[in-house]
Amino acid sequence: MLKGHQSWIFRRRPVITGTAAVVGPFEGRGPLGDDFDIVHGDSMVGQDSWEKAEQALLEEAANVAIQHAGITKEQVHFHVGGDLMNQITSTSYTARTMTIPYIGVFGACSTSMESLALGAQLVDSGAAKHVLVGTCSHNSSAEKQFRYPTEYGSQKPPTAQYTVTGAGAAVVSDEGDGPVVVAATIGRVVDMGIKNPFNMGAAMAPAAVDTITAHFRDLQVGPDHYDLIVTGDLAKVGYEIASDLFEKHDIPMHKTRYRDCGMLIYDYEKQMVQSGGSGCGCSAVVTYGHLIKKLRKREFRRILVVATGALLSPIAMQQGETIPGIAHAVAIEAPESI
Repeated sequence: MLKGHQSWIFRRRPVITGTAAVVGPFEGRGPLGDDFDIVHGDSMVGQDSWEKAEQALLEEAANVAIQHAGITKEQVHFHVGGDLMNQITSTSYTARTMTIPYIGVFGACSTSMESLALGAQLVDSGAAKHVLVGTCSHNSSAEKQFRYPTEYGSQKPPTAQYTVTGAGAAVVSDEGDGPVVVAATIGRVVDMGIKNPFNMGAAMAPAAVDTITAHFRDLQVGPDHYDLIVTGDLAKVGYEIASDLFEKHDIPMHKTRYRDCGMLIYDYEKQMVQSGGSGCGCSAVVTYGHLIKKLRKREFRRILVVATGALLSPIAMQQGETIPGIAHAVAIEAPESI
């Protein structure tokens, strides 16, 4: 199972049997709108608070993913997930509704792949037959907690990112039809001293490069092993920093297609999102909506999804602390690669 220093090889190849991506109206107007399972016309989703709306998105994604997996909620052994809210509230309250044995995790925006890696580990080890994984975010709830309330209408610098309103969920099973999870690399916390909460791409980029480098080293592969390598939500600023770091460390990323979820989800020219997308829901909906469909259609054979997170605490920031970054990578292959 352990490969190298910080990677896992899943010999049983857990199967992603069901996925769901549920988003708000702004995300639905982006270039990936047709790949999402549900696009809501109202970001409140019929709720009376942003936080309740975020929970509703995740509950919906979880139920749709289970439905797509062709199983019942009672057949799911564990639910692994988390989000950006204090005490991972949205996921914990969703777990209250789902009544599935629950493992709450926090990796900020890296939670999508952290939960997928852990879910695959549970299935691969024989500890579960079906595991529900997923995460969510909401633009207005995240802005209120980490920056300024939406109503404040503050002007943001070009380095800032736009938190995705959306939830992504998947069911990982010991058998079935779908893309397979073949490996994962668990990242280290990397802190380069960034203190600006409006420049999280710069805070996360070194962690993404560190994890990708470790993945190549542990698995003894290069970028050309994958048809696509996609980072979580570095957006434009972080993507450019990561690209410079790859070049500095002689990592030939030009041998593959390298993209970023924060740059894929929105239309820069029309949607005015500063540097691009962010939030737990960013890599989750891009992966479980857009990328999994590409794998099912066999447009990609192998992809590496590297979800990035800024382990940002408002309290720590008020005390002058810096922003630690983290990234977790998961390698996924199309069904024909089994």
